[in-house]
Amino acid sequence: MQNVITKEKETAREARPRETTVEFFASFAGVLVTGLFIITFILQAFEIPSSSMEDTLLIGDHVFVNREQFALPTRWIGPLMPYRNIRQGDVVVFLSPSEHGLFVVKRIIGIPGDRIHLREGVVYRNGKKLDEPYVRYKDGPNSEYTRSYRENFPAVAPGTSNLTPDWESSLPKYVDGEDLVVPPGNYFAMGDNRNVSYDSRFWGFIPQENVIGRPMFMYWSFTTPRDQYEKHSMGDRLGFLAHIIIHFFDETRWSRTLKVVQ
Repeated sequence: MQNVITKEKETAREARPRETTVEFFASFAGVLVTGLFIITFILQAFEIPSSSMEDTLLIGDHVFVNREQFALPTRWIGPLMPYRNIRQGDVVVFLSPSEHGLFVVKRIIGIPGDRIHLREGVVYRNGKKLDEPYVRYKDGPNSEYTRSYRENFPAVAPGTSNLTPDWESSLPKYVDGEDLVVPPGNYFAMGDNRNVSYDSRFWGFIPQENVIGRPMFMYWSFTTPRDQYEKHSMGDRLGFLAHIIIHFFDETRWSRTLKVVQ
């Protein structure tokens, strides 16, 4: 009886169809296409090059950005995606309105209709003082005028070379009393490291169409010198690549791996 059962099991195993080479490559192609679709249309990888968002994001953090969450819903994929409007406090990646082709990451402080002003570095939105536990005040430009302008915006009149010409000329028309009023279809954003952040105080609003998406989580973080992204020569790049290979394990910030961006 035992022999009969064993033979039946062996026969069943032999009768089970095996995956052909064509089927294997078809399955592999399906996985590849799905991965390419996600990378191309839903997620995009970015590397943080500056300290303007410390300590939320550090130089050398590598993040995946959800490109679809703030996009206009489409009929064919809309029901599958958790679309929503941009909210106050969201961290977003966007194309700089002042420098062509530059990707920037900041935190949304004001949405259309909001009234914003700073007093001694404290942000007030629609007349209420904001609680911002993520804000840091690390070293930055400390001339008397620069400090006064960035900490008492927009009460201190423009006049610093840090402002873009377009923003310097257009800023007054958005000021009502002590507040800056965010116009329709635009957003006001600042970096969490307020003393060094070059943000909406200096170049103006972010148009809705410039928004790329929301950073979701860090997939890797590596200790990186502050001036590394100013080095563009092939020798510098190869040198840092060699440094990464040698120090991958001891200079990777493992505690930040898969950390959600908030």
